[in-house]
Formats: sequence, structure tokens, C-alpha cells
Amino acid sequence: MKIGSITLDNITVLAPLAGITNLPFRLLAKEAGCALVCSEMISSNGLVYKSVKTHELLDSRPEEKPLSVQIFGSDPSIMAEAAAMVEASGADILDINLGCAVKKVLKTGSGAALMKEPQKVEAILQAVRKTVKIPLNIKMRTGWDKSGAQAHKIAEIAQACGVDAITMHPRTGAQGFGGKSDWSLIAAIKNMVPIPVIGNGDIVMPEDALRMQTETGCDAVMIGRAAIGNPWIFSQVLALITGDEICSPDLSERFEVMTKYLKSSVRCFGEQRACRMMRSQLGWFVKGLRYSSRFRQSIKRISTEEEALSLIKEYRNLLLKGSRNIVNTLD
Repeated sequence: MKIGSITLDNITVLAPLAGITNLPFRLLAKEAGCALVCSEMISSNGLVYKSVKTHELLDSRPEEKPLSVQIFGSDPSIMAEAAAMVEASGADILDINLGCAVKKVLKTGSGAALMKEPQKVEAILQAVRKTVKIPLNIKMRTGWDKSGAQAHKIAEIAQACGVDAITMHPRTGAQGFGGKSDWSLIAAIKNMVPIPVIGNGDIVMPEDALRMQTETGCDAVMIGRAAIGNPWIFSQVLALITGDEICSPDLSERFEVMTKYLKSSVRCFGEQRACRMMRSQLGWFVKGLRYSSRFRQSIKRISTEEEALSLIKEYRNLLLKGSRNIVNTLD
């Protein structure tokens, strides 16, 4: 599959997830076989007005390429200026967010709020397309009613403005992440535009990715929440595609990834900040394991890398005493 000039190795795409898809997390997904990783959602205003924390979100490494960077905003000129900064940072693909339904984003007229304003979407896309040469993707929702009429309109505008791909998350803005996504709307958008369409929504198991592609004809599948603490889902999808056996990580592999994630976060954010993040994020990787609640409790106050590594090792040794296979019994 190609998005403009960028060729993807397979159909898997990591969704942009605020507070989650930072550089260390993206590196885990890439190592697991994900073809395209995406940054957290980045404020165009924050970039243009030189917020240090916002600019940190552009940090990248060659090994995660190709990288898609997503920005949000509602002012065409600011979005274009931010897009130029993204291109200059070395991003391979620029993504425009038309799907975020978080209230503080909606209040600014950004994200899914733009689905109600096709003329403003057109102005944004025209301004951005004139500014950058890298491939351009939009990520949108159904709109604000279940008919999908707003999504159809935005898809037409995107095609006319030179957008290279569309990611479709078929939930309404009002749904948030609740209810069920309507995959038939992915198929409808795919049938109306010649550019690649990436399907997103309700990918829980590896099998869901292939089922979505079969049912909708989408060119690629974007995986979000199912990848949290479970980067192996990307390798499992690839195994299904090639007809290989799906393998779950054994304890050694699981704890190796946790250690790698911790160390990568420390290098990226510094020990103090990384440890604050790890107090909750290390717990993502132990869901379903014995004594997981005990481990999550133990890491709530970690303040050093050495302390975190010690607790990971201690928990690993505790589990290995009983079995060398993943234990799927909940506490």
C-alpha cells in the first residue's frame, strides 16, 4: 500500500493516542512489525506559538520511520504554519485530525467539531496542501449523525484538495469511544474515493483486522487501544496474513519489552519524568497475569530506574516460580 510517495510494508497502522503514542511506545510498535506509526495528537497552536512541551512531541528516530505526525486546530493559516514545522522535523506523512471528540478540543472548533464545517475543512486542507509536499492524510469520524453524510462530504473535499489518504473511524462525534463502530461506512468511503482508505474502530483481536479488511475493502487497518500494553498484536496480525501460527509472548519476552520500554522512556524523558509515567504505564503490560494488582500497587511510587527494574525483576521471578508460560488467570 502507498500513501502518496510512501510505501508501507504491510496493512498495520498505529493510531495516534494522546498521552500514549510517544516515541518509546512507537518504537515498540515498530519492532513488533507495525508498518506505520503515528504521533500523539499535536496542537497546531502549540507548535506555532513555540510551546516547548508541544515541540517535544515532534522528537523522532530513524528506526521508527515511516512516521506520521498528527496535528489539530481550526485556523487554516496556523494549521499551514504548523504543517510546515512538521515537514521540517522530518515526518514522512502529515495527518489532520478531524475526529477527536474530547470536549476541550471540540470547544476550540477543532477535531470532530470540524465535521460540521465543511467549508472550514476545505480552507484548512487547501492551505496545508499548498504548504507541504509530504503525503497528507485526514482522520475523521462519521460526523454528528449516523447517516455518514458529513463523512461523505468531507471525503469529497479531501479528494479535491489533494489529500493522499483517509482514515475512517466510523463512530459519531457524540459516541466518543462508546457503542459500536459502523464498518459499513468504511466500505462506503472506500467505494467513493480512489485514494487509500484506512479503517479504524473496534479492532480488539488480531482476527478483527483481517475481518475489517475483508468486510470493507479498506487498504490498511489502524489499531489503537488494543495495542496499549500489547504491541504483539501487530506481529499477530502479520502472522494471520501469512498463514503462520499466532504466538502470544512468553513471560521472558513480556518482561523484556517492559524493561526496554522503561529504559527507552528514561532516555527520552529523563529519569524523574519517565518514572512518573511508568507508575501507571508499566501496568499496561501485566494485564491478565497473576498478582498483577500487587505489581501495579508496588510501582505507584517508583522514583528511579533502578527501583523500577528491581520491581520488574522481582515480579518476573515470582511468576517464573509457578510457570514459564503466560498465566491468563486474573487475580
